[in-house]
Amino acid sequence: MNNKSFITELARRIGKTIDETQMLTYALVDAMNECFQEGDAVVLNNFGTFEVKKRMERVMVSPTTKKKMLVPPKLVLSFKPATSVKERLKGGGE
Repeated sequence: MNNKSFITELARRIGKTIDETQMLTYALVDAMNECFQEGDAVVLNNFGTFEVKKRMERVMVSPTTKKKMLVPPKLVLSFKPATSVKERLKGGGE
């Protein structure tokens, strides 16, 4: 599902116009980005948890040159789905 079809479906479900829904969606994403910048986790009930984790530096071996390289530490966004979402996916999405 792409952005346009997602916003159209969401607008239909909540009874708002596509423009209003698009503004709400962008506001949600902006607010989540601000939380991530501050290092806070975002918990969406019955969906899951988004959080920023620090990946430590590590040594990697290049498969082509076989040389060891140092990969610097970095921040990554992780998502842990809620138990209800996991169960629905295990059951084939029903």
